[in-house]
Formats: sequence, structure tokens, C-alpha cells
Amino acid sequence: MKTWKKNFIAAAVLVTVCAGIYLNWRYSSEETVADLTDTLDAGKLLSSDTLVMSGQEENGSLTQTTTQADYFAAVRLSRQQARDSAVSLLQEAMAYDENGKDSPAGTQLEDIVQTALSEAQIESLVIAKGYADCVAYITDEGITVAVAAPEGGLQKTDVAVITDIVLNQSSFTTEDIWVVEVL
Repeated sequence: MKTWKKNFIAAAVLVTVCAGIYLNWRYSSEETVADLTDTLDAGKLLSSDTLVMSGQEENGSLTQTTTQADYFAAVRLSRQQARDSAVSLLQEAMAYDENGKDSPAGTQLEDIVQTALSEAQIESLVIAKGYADCVAYITDEGITVAVAAPEGGLQKTDVAVITDIVLNQSSFTTEDIWVVEVL
């Protein structure tokens, strides 16, 4: 009897997930979805030090400030979508695991939540220091902090302030921190 119930629940979840995938595919094929390739174009160059966004003509479309805001919005949206997808899969895995939070999926879920909180704290503190916008992205290898360039660009003191914030809010070393200037 228990086996029948487990198989029925597994089949119901599978059908629900498949229906969700189909509806997502159907919905996204009907509407134009903006992605990073639409936001970033050949006029924007990525070097090892700086993300340089070239300004566009006024009658062409966006100003540099709007492009900067679009960049930060696109990065945050992309990060949140990836994180939501991972959380959803981990919650499904936890639902089938008898150990719940003590399972590997539960540990990964806690890691994702902790990473999101750390990123949000770092972003808030950098913005509180007077920078227009900021986005932090934590990986196993380190942390990248993209900061809207102030007048005159980021100086060594700016990088030191941002590095200090990251060092105080995380367990990374200075070698693990990359500060990227978004012009």
C-alpha cells in the first residue's frame, strides 16, 4: 500500500513539473523575453579590470546612467531566477528525503540562503557608503563586486573601502575579491 502511494505521489509531481515546464515554454515563446544578450552589445567591453559601457547617442536610445541601471537590474534578475530555480529543485528533493533539513539538499538550500543574505548585506553596505549602485556575486572561488563608477572612476581608496566591507561581511581573503567598475 505504501509503495502505491509513493508511486502515485511521484507520478503526480512529475506530471505537475512537466505541465509547469510546458506552460513556461508556451508563455515564453509568445512574449519577447529580455535576456543579457539584448542588454549587452558589442559596444560594451569587458576587460580584466573594468566593465566599460560605451555611451550611446541621445537620439539612439539610452543614456549611460540608464544603461548602468539596466545592467544592474539585468544582473540581479538573472541571479534571482537562477537562485529560484535551484531552491525549487532542492525543496522538491527535500520533500522526498526522510532526513529533511539534515539531507544534502537541505544543506545546499541553507548555503543558498546564506549566500543571498551575504550578497544583500554587502550590496547594502556599499550603497550606504555613497556609491550609486552595486551588485555582489559570491561563488566558491571568491566574490565579484560590480560598482557603479563615481565621478572620476574608482580610486584605490574606493577599492579599499569596498574590500573592507567584503572582508568584514564574509570569510574571503583579499585575493578572493574582485571589484569591477561599471561605467
